[in-house]
Amino acid sequence: MEFLHVIGPLTDPRSHGAGPGQAFDLVIPSLPGFGFSGPVTEAGWGSRRMARALAELMRRLGYPRYGAQGGDFGAFVAPDLGRVDPDHLIGIHVNAATMGFVPFGDIPEEEQATFSPAEKQRVERMQAFLAEGNGYFQIQSTRPQTLSYALTDSPAGQLAWIVEKFKDWTNSGHELPEDAVPRDEILTDVSLYWFTGTAGSAANIYYESMHSADWPAASGVPTGVAVFAEDIAIRRYAERTNNIVHWSDFDTGGHFAALETPDLLVQDIRAFFGSLPG
Repeated sequence: MEFLHVIGPLTDPRSHGAGPGQAFDLVIPSLPGFGFSGPVTEAGWGSRRMARALAELMRRLGYPRYGAQGGDFGAFVAPDLGRVDPDHLIGIHVNAATMGFVPFGDIPEEEQATFSPAEKQRVERMQAFLAEGNGYFQIQSTRPQTLSYALTDSPAGQLAWIVEKFKDWTNSGHELPEDAVPRDEILTDVSLYWFTGTAGSAANIYYESMHSADWPAASGVPTGVAVFAEDIAIRRYAERTNNIVHWSDFDTGGHFAALETPDLLVQDIRAFFGSLPG
């Protein structure tokens, strides 16, 4: 559902003002534990295992070579695809990227002194998030099962849990979340969690990620990054564990790029994959 606005332009570019040579086949699965790919009922479904499952999916669908795109936890799974299936992956494109694309731990003062204004703003945004916006992460990464009873019992609770993120993570220039993403689309997104009963298994990915030994490691797969106005990725840190060959900074948009600024996301996906050989 999140990608509805990009499907047409990417699969049928001729009807959307672009050349037919820019057409993609799209495979858009829900991650294990989310929506119709869940709920999962066993431990271990972290990002690396999800990547292995998606690599197997692509093999069974008959794609010997493919690219991966993802935002938020998709920006964990897509780079992990490069680590588990590098021989078949032509490229990785991410937005709303965090782990492996931002500084981890304290930043030395001498390093901060070299920051550009944009880098300073992103670090400040990250620090503000860790101080005031990280409560959901701490709960989901330590006690996801306890939380799941409340979210699965109350549709109002599930709605509030997600709508708060649409408010906080879309572009800050919007007064209300539905000013950035239409209300019906927000309600559809929430409904997918509610009707499939996946609040708990979706939250569990945070627990798995924080209790896993699978830390980012270099894969060598060409990687492109789209940084929208509310994102926090910083190139110098991304380059430590990723083969960055494409980087775009946008002065608008936010965390939910495919819903909020689909045209910009489509433009960047085309530019990145169009620059790769074969």
